[in-house]
Amino acid sequence: MSASAIFILDLKGKVLICRNYMGNMDMNEIDHFMPILMKREEEAEATPLVTHGSSHFLWIKHSNLYLVAMTKKNANASLVYTFLYKIVQVFKEYFKELEEESIRDNFVTVYELMDEVMDFGFPQTTDSKILQEYITQQGHKLEIGAPRPPATVTNAVSWRSEGIKYRKNEVFMDVIESVNLLVNANGSVLRSEIVGTVKLKVVLSGMPELRLGLNDKVLFEITGREKSKTVELEDVKFHQCVRLSRFENDRTISFIPPDGESELMSYRLNTTMKPLIWIESVIEKFSHSRVEIKVKARSQFKSRSTANNVSILVPVPSDADSPKFKTSTGTAKWVPEKNVVLWNIKSFPGGKEYTMRAHFGLPSVDSDDLEAKRPITVDFEIPYFTVSGIQVRYLKIIEKSGYQALPWVRYITQSGDYQLRTT
Repeated sequence: MSASAIFILDLKGKVLICRNYMGNMDMNEIDHFMPILMKREEEAEATPLVTHGSSHFLWIKHSNLYLVAMTKKNANASLVYTFLYKIVQVFKEYFKELEEESIRDNFVTVYELMDEVMDFGFPQTTDSKILQEYITQQGHKLEIGAPRPPATVTNAVSWRSEGIKYRKNEVFMDVIESVNLLVNANGSVLRSEIVGTVKLKVVLSGMPELRLGLNDKVLFEITGREKSKTVELEDVKFHQCVRLSRFENDRTISFIPPDGESELMSYRLNTTMKPLIWIESVIEKFSHSRVEIKVKARSQFKSRSTANNVSILVPVPSDADSPKFKTSTGTAKWVPEKNVVLWNIKSFPGGKEYTMRAHFGLPSVDSDDLEAKRPITVDFEIPYFTVSGIQVRYLKIIEKSGYQALPWVRYITQSGDYQLRTT
């Protein structure tokens, strides 16, 4: 069981809109929510669940709104919070921004959506693409006879409509890996992880079934191919279209995809790796009046790959002025509002090393540098490359009409939170 009622409140706790799904609670109970929450916040004891008597309030805050689910039952809290975040996403896709003004301007649509996303306390259709097929923002004309909802609402495949037709059938798959890295001043890697996502753009007719094969370590062990290069995926999360029972049984990723763009899966790898772009920096001060910063950047991946749009942000003292730069490649500029030098390198092939020198005047260097040492941060993107070594071994497309479809796969590695501390 999920929620008896859902409320949307403004920052003062005034009810903007509410929906009583089960009729088993006094709706005036919501008046107790805000005073209890304010008292908890004053005592620094705010919690995501507030109780008054036998009423439980599970709440989230978004922009200038509180979304509150009210229940008396021992509800599945994780389901309730997932539902609250999901309806925030639905409202944002309808109204671009979800805030008090967009709720007030769209009362009719909000009520219609709240009627559809939950039924008698149970979550129903929460896919905005499907909802938009029969709940529009243009209002409704009176029709003779009850309007029929799309088949998707009563269909087992609620994320895809029937009867989709395209002249050319294609699937575009992007495997994107973000590298989060923290290196300390003596060059030791303190934290390194890879966060991967597999994104789809599906342009396929009918109701196709797709099967995706990866070089997954567990799968290769099951099938006795342990010597092949494999990747051990952790913390795997799938779109609802993936048949989880099949994945758990034999690691097959089998699904009927949503139409258009979607995120098929995400994964994480905690692995110690060599930094893809290594930075060394030396700061020298001269005669209490100027400072010279030497930065060396080295790409530590194979020469057949190239990092694009590399941005290296090097912190400088807050009182620095009169900058002069010299680079072996790319361009450097001072960004005084952030107290950094921004070194941009459009194309950085593997196995290369480049240098940048920056001279600054320092009007008041007598006080030893008391500023906290900020790390150097790096942004980059390497196409046709995955740092984990994940590979799409096959992408099969099966549709009863038997049409031929082209799958296209791209690999991209990019920087996430990529920081190198300096001495």
